[in-house]
Amino acid sequence: MRAVVITQQDPTPLVAVEEIDPVVLEGDVLIDVAYSTINFKDAMVTQAGNRVARRSPLIGGVDLAGTVVEAPEGTLAEGTPVVVHGHDLGVNHAGGFASLARVPHSWVIPLPRDLSPRDAMIAGTAGFTSMASIMALEHHGLTPPDGTVLVTGASGGVGSFAVALLHGLGYEVTASSGKNAEPAYLNGLGAREVIGRDEIDDSPKRTLGSERWAGAVDCVGGATLGAILRSLNYGAAVAASGLTGGPQLATTVYPFIIRNVALLGIDAVQMPTAQRHATWERLANEMKSFSFESILDAEISLEEVPHYLDEVANSRVKGRILVNVKEC
Repeated sequence: MRAVVITQQDPTPLVAVEEIDPVVLEGDVLIDVAYSTINFKDAMVTQAGNRVARRSPLIGGVDLAGTVVEAPEGTLAEGTPVVVHGHDLGVNHAGGFASLARVPHSWVIPLPRDLSPRDAMIAGTAGFTSMASIMALEHHGLTPPDGTVLVTGASGGVGSFAVALLHGLGYEVTASSGKNAEPAYLNGLGAREVIGRDEIDDSPKRTLGSERWAGAVDCVGGATLGAILRSLNYGAAVAASGLTGGPQLATTVYPFIIRNVALLGIDAVQMPTAQRHATWERLANEMKSFSFESILDAEISLEEVPHYLDEVANSRVKGRILVNVKEC
């Protein structure tokens, strides 16, 4: 089988398409992979000194969609369309950048009836994380009449999907992006307004800023997340899933004890299976309402993956990169 193999070495990891004997694959479910995607986490695995990859060599790809070839009796029928993401896929277990994959059956989620493997990977981990973030905000009480919802890192995969999904659900969306060239793209996804990261908090020298956001989906972390917490409406929440702005959070207790705001952590790696099913079902339902092709920056072959991993690592793409594993 063909696979993108990442080998950790100094000064930088080696990323190459290789012919691999499938016998090296581990797991009780064999999947004929049709599509994968490139996520920021995939790019992190290729960076010098990274702490994401936990084995070497490693077949990359933290998500995949395809059909079951074989599985333990009583679990998944042959030919079932499935999606796999999270767990150790692509970091400590052979991932989706390959024509075949083996994984534990507990990792495998049958695709909702109306969602094709291709559409599932246009969404991928990013779309799933966006949907999980919105569901968490709704569970906290957010509704469209409450006001404007902020999405940070909006030109990335999670952010792009969050803008489009929120708009489709009837929310007024403000998109924040560090890229100056993306307003037309984000407006096209449904953002009413596009702002820079330094415009999130209008009073950075005060203890708290103005109440500006009814909720937020944050894909950046760091100083951006701190600014969001200072400027949420009373009782509002931010769903945080990213750390491209850094892992440190500088804040005070004031947003929490004066404005009763909430910080909701969103994890797509170890999420319980029942919650995964519910999130994919909701995502499949919302994706019926409009085309997500506009979020697709490129559809590429396995041979192009090494180049696009570098592009993602250096923030030179927007939206989603779909990997057509069968394309040569």
